[in-house]
Amino acid sequence: MENVIEVLNLTKKYKDLIAVDNLSFNVKKGEILGLLGPNGSGKTTTINCLLSLLNYDQGLIKIFGQEMKPTSYDIKAKIGVIFQEVAVFEELTVYENIDYFCGLYIKDKETRKKYVQDALDLVGIKEFSKFYPKQLSGGLLRRLNIACGIAHKPKLIFLDEPTVAVDPQSRSNILEGIKKLRDEGATIVYTTHYMEEVEILCDQIIILDNGKIIAEGTSDKLKELTDIEEKITVEIAKINPNLIKEIKQFTNVLEVKENTNMLTITYKKGKNNLEELIDYLKKNKINYNKIFSERPTLNDVFLELTGKELRD
Repeated sequence: MENVIEVLNLTKKYKDLIAVDNLSFNVKKGEILGLLGPNGSGKTTTINCLLSLLNYDQGLIKIFGQEMKPTSYDIKAKIGVIFQEVAVFEELTVYENIDYFCGLYIKDKETRKKYVQDALDLVGIKEFSKFYPKQLSGGLLRRLNIACGIAHKPKLIFLDEPTVAVDPQSRSNILEGIKKLRDEGATIVYTTHYMEEVEILCDQIIILDNGKIIAEGTSDKLKELTDIEEKITVEIAKINPNLIKEIKQFTNVLEVKENTNMLTITYKKGKNNLEELIDYLKKNKINYNKIFSERPTLNDVFLELTGKELRD
């Protein structure tokens, strides 16, 4: 598959601060790339360099096989950008807003009319087309923001935190719309603080920290990087310090956390962890109600690699 984005040795400095440190990566046509990192990791700077909104100190950026420059208007016409902050005109209706932004790229009125309807359908706000932004809920307003950014049917889309502070229905609608865009051939760069969205959407993931790529690959590949084999959570009516102390002595246990009457036990690589725990509880006549095991999540990987929660 052809590369839509090619980045080679990208470096951006602010005086003594290296915000982006020698990044190299590719994004293939039709992929959704999850660009993750804690605050200050270099995500925004990287995206602004890709869009040629920032000058950079060294490196090469190619979009659609051509070097990206501030004057690359033919390339920029094929790109859609939806930033976290909503940017629409309060004095225009939903339809008029989408029509305006689409009209920046699509001059033919009939084509533009169809594209606007497609955008309304994609984000599920057709019934609100005559509303003004101030009449919309936060979720609907964010859907409008997305519609404005994708109405001209861009081949490359940058989505920055599109589901922040939206209701569950809007969030589901937005995620489904992103999948449709990918299925229709768009390539997407996606940033989010919600790891579950990354697992649902992203074909490839890059984790940045201090301006460097510290891990990249598929969700499954990244999970292989962690020392965690599984987490077992068990509900016990009475948890005493001696119980926790003894479980910590199990061969494969990395950590034991207590929360009210729940124990979460994190295991490193090993086998029969659940069986060992159940045998121990039965042998010591410790009653438990719920017990379940789960594989490591992307958030576990992120925390292990960066030492931070993604939402920090």
